[in-house]
Amino acid sequence: MNDYLMRGFEVTEFEQRTMKAQQIMRELKLDAMLLTTEPNVRYFTGFHTQFWHSPTRPWFLIIPAEGKPTAIIPEIGASGMAGTWIDNIITWPSPRPEDDGISLVASFLNSLPCRFGRVGATLGIESHLRMPVNNYLKLTTLVKKTFVDASLPMHEIRQVKSAAEIAKVKEICRITNVGFAKVPEYAKSGMTEREICKRFRIDMLMEGADECPYIIAGSGPDGYDSIIMGPTDRVIEDGDVLIIDTGAVRDGYFSDFDRNWAFGSASEQTKAAYRAVYDATTKGFEAAKPGATTSDIYNAMWSVLEANGALGNDVGRLGHGLGMELTERPSNTATDNTLLKPGMVMTLEPGMVYAPGKSMVHEENIVITENGAEWLSERAEPELIIIK
Repeated sequence: MNDYLMRGFEVTEFEQRTMKAQQIMRELKLDAMLLTTEPNVRYFTGFHTQFWHSPTRPWFLIIPAEGKPTAIIPEIGASGMAGTWIDNIITWPSPRPEDDGISLVASFLNSLPCRFGRVGATLGIESHLRMPVNNYLKLTTLVKKTFVDASLPMHEIRQVKSAAEIAKVKEICRITNVGFAKVPEYAKSGMTEREICKRFRIDMLMEGADECPYIIAGSGPDGYDSIIMGPTDRVIEDGDVLIIDTGAVRDGYFSDFDRNWAFGSASEQTKAAYRAVYDATTKGFEAAKPGATTSDIYNAMWSVLEANGALGNDVGRLGHGLGMELTERPSNTATDNTLLKPGMVMTLEPGMVYAPGKSMVHEENIVITENGAEWLSERAEPELIIIK
């Protein structure tokens, strides 16, 4: 088996991530960084558990200015964390509402050298703390350092993926493509959205996905008006268009792309809308290169949609970052202007309202390389597939 398809990562991967964070911490004048969310804790430790679905217990990881991170976690997670590269593990018998790890976190932060008197935490854009606000406010009174927002630097650290990370995304994209390729073999008029998506999920699991937490479906006569709901018990009829958008996971990394089909027939207007979003991904792919920006990708795609009569785009963006989370920063918008760097994994997601109440959305996954971009998903057919 390819080393990159092995589960987890080599210790050197976590060492490099930590050193990168500490370099940025020096630039930001931080004595430590406090992390509390599943993706951020997993990114620096390799601690991978479904137990995050339980909201009862908080988890803390502290990255000091020098040395390895320290985990301050509920006792129930001690053996799991001990299986990672982390060796300084402090625990308490959570849940303990009167002091759910807060005094331990404060004590450890206060024990660190106070060069700058600042601690970074994910307080800002596209982030959250995953701890009670009251506990955070109490922490700010117990720690003899000032808490500052480090959400953007944290996003930037995770934006550029290693070769091992990219390989994991590529594998789940392969698995997802297999699932999509099988849809025309069984989907037919008379089935419900839910029945089709259930089979689609099974095929991806059988091919090697660990889970498929995000599967939406939208359908309607010659088009659909929503891309975030469903699947429902709506019965597919001849003349309908169906979209399935999925985020499947293998070893903690997501795919995120969609496919469209028509049943029996489709109008020329719908076929033309499909060609427009397909052509937009081509232009977005061509614009996706180091030194360009997310806004360059947006403008390249939107110009195609606009030229093809788009009435609007109610999605708000035309793609985003991808990795440990289904959607990550940055966003492909007219004003985002994030600089593209080799190793960034992105989605191209042009969408257009092409008639009142009818949308067409197309999505692919790519990675920015030294010379441009590379497809991670296998491109959809250039013409709308019609299932007879």
